[in-house]
Amino acid sequence: MKILKRIGLAIVILIALPFIIAFFIPRTYTVSVSETINQPKQVVFDYVRILDNQKQYSIWVMADPNLNPVITGTDGTVGAIQKWNSKMDEVGEGEQEIIALTPDRMDLEIRFKRPFESTSKGADIVKSISENQTLLTVEFYSKESYPMNLPSYIFGRKMVKRDQIINLKNIKRILEQPQLK
Repeated sequence: MKILKRIGLAIVILIALPFIIAFFIPRTYTVSVSETINQPKQVVFDYVRILDNQKQYSIWVMADPNLNPVITGTDGTVGAIQKWNSKMDEVGEGEQEIIALTPDRMDLEIRFKRPFESTSKGADIVKSISENQTLLTVEFYSKESYPMNLPSYIFGRKMVKRDQIINLKNIKRILEQPQLK
């Protein structure tokens, strides 16, 4: 009988432990990655603010070859919305909206509908290093409620950072390739 009590207690502890840990894990986090691109600031900004260009560099958009994101409003301006709906769960369904634009920054609200419903924010920030060099920083701001903050903090941050690094390398490759004359 003692062994059954110990097994039962161990099971309860194993089930409760993630909930206890999640209580102490931050409910918000920011992922920030940067890449230096050998192009003037305005060239970089004019490229990243056009949501349709994500078809060329975003691994999330390119993950589903049948995905055809739809843009409403004027692309590259405040209020433009890019909607997607994929049959692939890893791409899911959602939309992103340009909510603010300045000469140095584009802010986005990202609304995921499937596979999990949530809302996050993002930003593309451009800073001139020299006349022909720009530092492009991409930031992702997540806010998750308890207890989903635990898997988001442990796995989400790592996945977003990895994917954003790839996206930035793709942008660098595209913008730095020699132009055909």
